[in-house]
Amino acid sequence: MNQRKKIRVLVIDDSALMRQLLTALLEEDSDIEVVGAATDPYVAREKIKRLNPDVLTLDVEMPGMDGLTFLEKLMRLRPMPVVMVSSLTDRGTEATIRALELGAIDFVAKPRDNVREGMSTLAREICDKVHMAARAHVRMMRDAPAPIADAAPASVGRERVVAIGASAGGTQAIAEILSALPAHTPGVAIVQHMPPKFTALFAAHLDARSQLEVREAKDGDLLRTGVALIAPGGLHMAVIRNGKGYSVRVYEGAPVNLHQPAVDVLFESVARVAGGDSLGILLTGMGNDGARGLLAMKQSGAQTAAQDEASSVIFGMPEQAIRLGAAEDVVGLEKIARHIVTWASKS
Repeated sequence: MNQRKKIRVLVIDDSALMRQLLTALLEEDSDIEVVGAATDPYVAREKIKRLNPDVLTLDVEMPGMDGLTFLEKLMRLRPMPVVMVSSLTDRGTEATIRALELGAIDFVAKPRDNVREGMSTLAREICDKVHMAARAHVRMMRDAPAPIADAAPASVGRERVVAIGASAGGTQAIAEILSALPAHTPGVAIVQHMPPKFTALFAAHLDARSQLEVREAKDGDLLRTGVALIAPGGLHMAVIRNGKGYSVRVYEGAPVNLHQPAVDVLFESVARVAGGDSLGILLTGMGNDGARGLLAMKQSGAQTAAQDEASSVIFGMPEQAIRLGAAEDVVGLEKIARHIVTWASKS
């Protein structure tokens, strides 16, 4: 009987303690084999060539060449799945957002206090994310697309809603889409699975590279043309109708599909209040969050689309929507911004 092939992991961290802990925690999973460890990106580069690992775990902050510089070079020259290991300092959070934009699959947070006890509680998370990364389709890093300029503005006096949901791989996908959208795009509401503290920085990164005004949503914010609102980590976001058009409700609530914020919460709210004046798009991610909500949008008269398998880092969420019959269109990432603009230009 053939043994199942183990996931080969290379651990990259300048801390000897962290290398030992990560190795021990990962090898508690019988499907994972740590094939080596490296103290810095220079050693890692040679071990990648020699050991050919399936997944890297990478510390964000290291001496010499920092983790971000190494990651950027890696994604341009030899794209492969990477799980970042990050501190939750302001600097570490900023670096983690940048790492996700560069193509890292996901991240785990280093414990601040009792390292041994903290890492033990994170053992399942680390192993789960390595398993997910091993199944990911990592694309070579691309330059940001030029904004689409030849589009008619949305209908005057009629606000419409674009709702986007994503998980693993979504930070890169959302950045690519928003950087190509023109300033007169209808209001965009976005749920990206991300913990508290990270979403505000993510929104700031997007705002710097988009013609839209992008910010972390606050309860009561208007969702209007030229604005994109990111659901805050740890809170749900729903779209509501008001006399001025649309706004968002941001609130605490039980996890839906294990997530806060949840894509289904956003999509189902848009189905209720916007119907045919909305477009729903489900992007890359693990699991099934957003599939039922996208179906509700389609049934309400909205136009719906899912990212295709070839351009998805993780095809789970789009695939579930397609299987449900929720997606009218299946679209490659490089065509999604144009898809939004075409929809917005229709009267």
